[in-house]
Amino acid sequence: MLTGLARTDELLRASGPFAPASFDERRGWWLPAMVVVFAPIYGAMMGSCHFDSPERIWQVVYSAVKMPILLFGTSLLCLPAFFVLNTILGLREDFRDSLQAILAGQAGLSITLASLSLLTRFWYFSTSSHRAAVLFNMVMFTLAAIAGQIVMFRYYRVLIRRHRYHRMMLFAWLVLYAFVGIQMGWTLRPFVGAPGAPTTFFRAEPFSNAYVVVARLIFRTS
Repeated sequence: MLTGLARTDELLRASGPFAPASFDERRGWWLPAMVVVFAPIYGAMMGSCHFDSPERIWQVVYSAVKMPILLFGTSLLCLPAFFVLNTILGLREDFRDSLQAILAGQAGLSITLASLSLLTRFWYFSTSSHRAAVLFNMVMFTLAAIAGQIVMFRYYRVLIRRHRYHRMMLFAWLVLYAFVGIQMGWTLRPFVGAPGAPTTFFRAEPFSNAYVVVARLIFRTS
């Protein structure tokens, strides 16, 4: 456990084997392992909203399990297009290092989410509004995504020095990941769980567009 915490600290500090230039020194499995360990912490806390019956414990479990699925699933959907774009721009030889940078960003996002989990639980204590709970989680994900991008950019700076087109691919990844991630999160819902609704792993509802729903949620006046 102490070794894991030390590796986490090194990632956040960008030191040791997680220094941006040390692509060949780090063990590749540490980064996805951090996602698997830290992402469920926030998922469990996110699912603890409206905890008014023993059945709701399953929402905690389901949300914890789905968080790594959300992050890895979004990445897997984006990778084929990202790989092709890298190949077209002549960056294929650096794709392994680009993938490490992406995983580092995912790990940074997961660690940040875990650190924000107590704030989410405190917010749940402060309000009974389901809409407020959903919007607060959106804010937490936005903050964590910014942190993840900062971590990812540390690694991409090394790649950008090799070839200026890597800057273009960094932007392309962020756009792809955000676009797919929002819809993926909506497809995998519920994470928070609506009051009075049955606790299920997936919602038994027709496919819908996340962007339309989020716009209605933010701009609804009543």
